Amino acid sequence: MLELRNVSKMVGGEYHIRPTDLTLRHGTLNVLLGPTLSGKTSLMRLMAGLDKPTSGAIFFDGEDVTGVPVQKRNIAMVYQQFINYPALTVYENIASPMRIAGKDAATLDREVRKAADLLRLTPYLDRTPLNLSGGQQQRTALARALVKNANLVLLDEPLANLDYKLREELREELPKIFAASGAIFVYATTEPSEALLLGGNTATLSEGRVTQFSETIRVYREPIDLITARTFSDPPLNTIDLIRSGDRFLLDERIAIPVPEHLQGIPEGPVTVAIQPHHLLLAPDNGATTRLSARTLVSEIAGSESFIHLDFAGARWVMLTSGIQNIDPDQPIDVHIDTSHLMAFDQQTGRSLALARQE
Repeated sequence: MLELRNVSKMVGGEYHIRPTDLTLRHGTLNVLLGPTLSGKTSLMRLMAGLDKPTSGAIFFDGEDVTGVPVQKRNIAMVYQQFINYPALTVYENIASPMRIAGKDAATLDREVRKAADLLRLTPYLDRTPLNLSGGQQQRTALARALVKNANLVLLDEPLANLDYKLREELREELPKIFAASGAIFVYATTEPSEALLLGGNTATLSEGRVTQFSETIRVYREPIDLITARTFSDPPLNTIDLIRSGDRFLLDERIAIPVPEHLQGIPEGPVTVAIQPHHLLLAPDNGATTRLSARTLVSEIAGSESFIHLDFAGARWVMLTSGIQNIDPDQPIDVHIDTSHLMAFDQQTGRSLALARQE
């Protein structure tokens, strides 16, 4: 078990990591989700022992390892920018941590070839890294981390440089590998969709602060505050400030959204209402939808999906919808909102009103 107890990191008088408590258990996959410069890499470096915390302590299986250098820990780390030994073949790059550990030849060969097969590297085992593509070099670094049999594996956006097809395949395979290893895996990403695909647990980060840590699907469905909800939304979360009055969220006589059943218990008064882009629809469905009037700003076609940017009562919203939807700018449009997925937050604190009601 890896425990961070009130751990912080300051550089030049500024927090890179604000005081953080976090507990990660063996055999778990833990995603660090946040935008660039939110603190993901800084937190990983503290976990690895590459940096020493400004305050707090780090424990591994009950032992205080604060300040213990990375060389004295059984840790594997893979960065977005791959690191390989240029003079060694792919085979020897993968095998290097097992040679250092003194593994016998049969075990070493079996594990190298198993990892190479998983990461589609078998045809390249006799090549050196300079004769590989960037994606093949990243896969080599990832394979080396997997065979090390480390008790803590840190993956800092490891799939970012891979092609789409391989990235999707590995996103499916990696959770199975993680579950079978018994190690603690920490996986950093900027992509909410990647966190959902990987599953496990997710810690959302914003400006060096862990805003929430729980099962990935729970953080996505029940964000504790508006910052977390925004962190877990791509395209950006749609929000608007309204007034809860009776059974409606009101802006003026033109805007009235029914309060859904799951939000019936929140207090009357000002509220920030939020909805994910894929819960806006071009046509009503059989669920709890409400029609709203908006104006098209621009349409973006991305293969089988379209992003429709909207002006809704002065708020800039985006709808993510399937198919090719080429709607001219400045056109009136009816938008159907799936109210069963509405979220509500306190306008002053940003805290979830639905979760506050349950506490």
